Parts: sequence; C-alpha cells; structure tokens
Amino acid sequence: MEAKELLQALVVAERLKDTTRHCYTSQGRHESVAEHSWMMTLMAFLMKREFPDADMNKVIQMCIIHDLGECFTGDIPTFEKTKEHEVTEDRLLNDWITSLPAATRDEMMALYKEMEERQTVEAKIYKAIDGLEALIQHNFSDLSTWSENEFELNLTYADDKVQFSAYLSSLREEIRNDTLKKIAERSS
Repeated sequence: MEAKELLQALVVAERLKDTTRHCYTSQGRHESVAEHSWMMTLMAFLMKREFPDADMNKVIQMCIIHDLGECFTGDIPTFEKTKEHEVTEDRLLNDWITSLPAATRDEMMALYKEMEERQTVEAKIYKAIDGLEALIQHNFSDLSTWSENEFELNLTYADDKVQFSAYLSSLREEIRNDTLKKIAERSS
C-alpha cells in the first residue's frame, strides 16, 4: 500500500477513536469502538497458547477490522441493531473496502467473508472474543451505567458463541461469576 493510500485509509479508521460504544470504562466515560477492538486484540494475543492449532494472527486481524463498518454508522448496541442497520453498515463498509488497493481489498474481503460464515475455528474464536469483551467491559463499568436489560443480558449473552471451546466456556463462566458478584453489590 502506498503511503498516500495508507493515510487515506487511516483517515477513515481514525473515526473509531471518537465513535463511542454503549459501554463505559471503569473510570466512567464511554468506551470508544477503537478501545473495544484493541481489548479484543489483546485478549486474542493473551489466549493464543490456548489454541495451538488456530492461526491466532488471523484472529487478531479479525479483531482489528471487525467493527470498521462503525466508522460510517456509529455503534448500535446489539439489542437495538436491526437487519436494516446491518445492511446499511455492510453496504457502506463494502463501498470503502472496494476503494482500497486490490491486495488489501481482497484480503479484507476474504476475512470478512470468513467472519460472517463462522465456519473456521479462527472465526469462531474472534466472534466469541467479541461477545466476551463486551461482557468483561460491562463488569469493569459502574452498575449505574447499565441499562435495565443488561442485568439479564450479561448473564446469558455469548453463551452460544463459546460452546465450541472448553477454554472459552470456562472464561464465560468466570465472567458470569463476576457479573453475579457485581449485581449482588446492587442489592447490598
């Protein structure tokens, strides 16, 4: 990728630094989409030894690019996102990807296709990390920032995404335990 093309791509990607998510940080400010993607990437790096047969560099790449569509639409919480939102985000993202140099475009499109089909172990790991990171961040945030539906959602969300892996299922259970402790704080 030529220097000018790289800079043009970064102009778009930089938007994720200012695109806030529904979730808050432990210090009480809205988390950015870029921060969510970074934490997912760090999670993939830290758990790479748990998946010796997986291409964890590919998982890291998936984590890095997975929310680039939100450069164009902003973040819409999973419990509010409609099919229409998804179609719009996919269209805008694809328009941008096709403007990239051929090699980058082709690699990115192949990754997105693999992520959407979720048949490979790498795509399954990425999708599990995406859900788990959101739950972990909710547990880091103050309960006053949770919407009412998140008290139940944090106990059940991503259960289906981790079933293929004993390790990820164990991590999900630890996160659920943290959620239960956090919710118990509300009652006391």
